[in-house]
Amino acid sequence: MEIELKFALLADGPAVLERRLDHLPVLLRHKAQHFHLHNTYFDTPDHPLRRNKVALRVRQIGTVAAPQWVQTLKMGQGGASALSQRGEWEAALPSAMLDATPLQATPWRELDPDGSLFAALQPQFVTAFARTTWTIAVRGGSRVEVALDIGTVEANGSKAPICELELELLAGSADALFDVAKQIAHSVSLIPLQWSKSEQGYQLAQGALNTPLRSQAVPVRKSMSLHGVAAITLREMLVQFTTNLNHLRVSDDPEVLHQARIGWRRFKGALQLFRKHPDLASAPTLVPLQTLVHTMARLRDLDVAACETLPMFANAYTGADAQRKVRWKAMETALSRAVAEQRAVLLEALGHPAVGHTLIELTEWLELHLQPGVAENGLRPAQAADWVLRRLSRLHARLKEEPMHASDADVQHRIRILSKRLRYGVEALRPLLPPRKAKRWLEFATALQENIGAARDIGNALNIVVHLQVDPGIVDFLRGLAFGERMHVR
Repeated sequence: MEIELKFALLADGPAVLERRLDHLPVLLRHKAQHFHLHNTYFDTPDHPLRRNKVALRVRQIGTVAAPQWVQTLKMGQGGASALSQRGEWEAALPSAMLDATPLQATPWRELDPDGSLFAALQPQFVTAFARTTWTIAVRGGSRVEVALDIGTVEANGSKAPICELELELLAGSADALFDVAKQIAHSVSLIPLQWSKSEQGYQLAQGALNTPLRSQAVPVRKSMSLHGVAAITLREMLVQFTTNLNHLRVSDDPEVLHQARIGWRRFKGALQLFRKHPDLASAPTLVPLQTLVHTMARLRDLDVAACETLPMFANAYTGADAQRKVRWKAMETALSRAVAEQRAVLLEALGHPAVGHTLIELTEWLELHLQPGVAENGLRPAQAADWVLRRLSRLHARLKEEPMHASDADVQHRIRILSKRLRYGVEALRPLLPPRKAKRWLEFATALQENIGAARDIGNALNIVVHLQVDPGIVDFLRGLAFGERMHVR
């Protein structure tokens, strides 16, 4: 059984790690080993191995003059969290050719009883990277291998960078993985990474690497304990947040940022909901993430203004007037520059060690302390759904008490945040709720959010162009639009 904790690094992460080794005795006092690894992954064109959470590869270790080959089969959980637990079987090979014989002593036989699948296997993608490892003995008898991997994944003529830190448990308890990770995270930002290298290879082959990760339905059931409901719900939300954070390292797609913020809002709202129960009140603080979240919000406002709000009104302002077109173009140029500058600020915030450290603590809490079977002093499974219903009922009642037609921007912002919390909570926990009530609440929250959101977007665009000191005529034009939208909301 391979138990592994994976993290992504920013592009300068390895250099930062090397510069700060003097402050990382957890690594410094252990001898580093260096390897060059070349891996070929196999599947058939319709990817049955991927669908069954199976990875089969041949790894070349060593030099071209004296190569060694190892065939590895991995099966089981992966892709649901940065912490993965998978069965792993390895066999030395005389060459780079796959060998079916070692697979007969593994669960492969159940997947491919007649050998037809093995006969159809073809290379799908390759990874090649330099690996630096440290083997660390942790108090209590645990041992952890820390592996820094720098290289590339290649598929169908495309190439993408690999910049990861993997912690594998060699002996002992999984707590040791998080203990070592937190020590390293004091010096370099570690962002939890849910995708294995094989999954990244499949995504690259399909042109889907670093694309926005949207919310996923989670199989919550009324028969689950509150711990179980909270764990499965919060894990999916945190994964949406961290996966899109990782994409932001290399992608400037506005939708990636948007989905990262949705993941954050969903996670924060659900955490507020579950924290009301004393058993779940021990979640780590989110305060160290606030600077990052604020920079994300600022960039999102700029993205919406540049890509969505202002383009809708370009023709209405410029018409056939050449001078107005010149002024509008100057505003667009200034706005593009502001977007680029804020993106650099976001990457700097993402690289702060406190961000990774907090995400590690949240992952540890979810994976080791919030699982079904951990001592629960609270509700029986049959009562968990009732508890969720009461909490969301109170949130709905609180939202209805708000002055819906208030023109004050702060009040509108509060209403919009509450409507998001209700919407995301109902969407995630809908199987636990009465169907008619869930439908009504969802429609109410969504309508509020969208109605206020349109006015907010124009108001934000106005504030942005004022700050950019663009042509006064554009500012006056947007003031008129913003006033009209506020009247519409009222």
